[in-house]
Amino acid sequence: MKIAILTPTFSKFSGIDRVVETQALELSKKGSDVNIYCLYGDIKLEDTQIKIYEIKIFKNLLFERIYRLLFFLDIFTISKYSKIISSYDIVYSHFYPMNVIAYFAKKRNPNLKYIYYNHGVADTITFSKFYEKIYIKVIKILNNISIGNTDEVISISKYLGNILKKETGRSSKIIYDKIDKDRYNKKPSNLDIRKKYNLPKDSFIILYVGRISPHKKVDLLIKYFKNFNKKYINSYLIIVGKPTFQEYFKKLQKLANKNVIFTGFIKDDDLPNYYKGSNLYATCSIWEGFDLPIVEAEFCGKPSIAFNLCSHKEVLKNGDLIEYPDTKGKFIESFEKYYNLNKNHA
Repeated sequence: MKIAILTPTFSKFSGIDRVVETQALELSKKGSDVNIYCLYGDIKLEDTQIKIYEIKIFKNLLFERIYRLLFFLDIFTISKYSKIISSYDIVYSHFYPMNVIAYFAKKRNPNLKYIYYNHGVADTITFSKFYEKIYIKVIKILNNISIGNTDEVISISKYLGNILKKETGRSSKIIYDKIDKDRYNKKPSNLDIRKKYNLPKDSFIILYVGRISPHKKVDLLIKYFKNFNKKYINSYLIIVGKPTFQEYFKKLQKLANKNVIFTGFIKDDDLPNYYKGSNLYATCSIWEGFDLPIVEAEFCGKPSIAFNLCSHKEVLKNGDLIEYPDTKGKFIESFEKYYNLNKNHA
């Protein structure tokens, strides 16, 4: 069985691509001939038979975003790769603009099984600037058009499945994102995050993992933490993730106090130590298709706090869901609850 997997960026920084990596490895282990096609990527699947083909490499983020938006005009690339993909038995496409290639590959070969993996498109309310809202609206329209001839749709949550049903009339099979249990079960490395960042042994650590972008509301998380930190001075907020909006990141740096630690990108092998070394996972994100870090934190025995929005009510099993907007200080109350629980069990 020849299977092609399409994703815009096969990157360590992308939650979508962590799903793609797991999917590719699972399909390959089952005996399928699996190849990945992306605009560009930095994940290497060594010691496997999986081949990775890069279509375009960008050095300018603005140009990349414009190209993605107008990808349907790149007739040469669409024609070249849709012809290649049409020779496969199955194609999984994980997001626009790669869906365009799958769409035309299916047109070339009606026997090709085209499966769309729905990770969702963020709601426009999560963006503050007018041009960002327009960009996202157009991406959503183009994405929905490009899945018009799919044979099957897989959504990573009921929340996303319901949205897609409302927008397109298409029903979804729900498959929740999986974590790489082998990575979390293996013997942990010697990394101690308290030693690494020179934190006291009795410090209370709140962890956030994910992209640093406006819809994640990391600014709100920092504000809540700073209010909490005034009373509980041995508490720290560790923010793990790559900044994708530099202007927003600079704002966060100015907002943060000395007990807020920005780590940047962390290697996959070290990430389990951050979950295991922290006391609590917290996110103020107002839009998530799934939110894998909550599941990873739970697997490591850590509770989570999140807003009762989007997919969180499906994902969060151990912790607190807070109504949004939080006008009654419930987020800080939850911080205090887990601080005291940790103190009692220390």
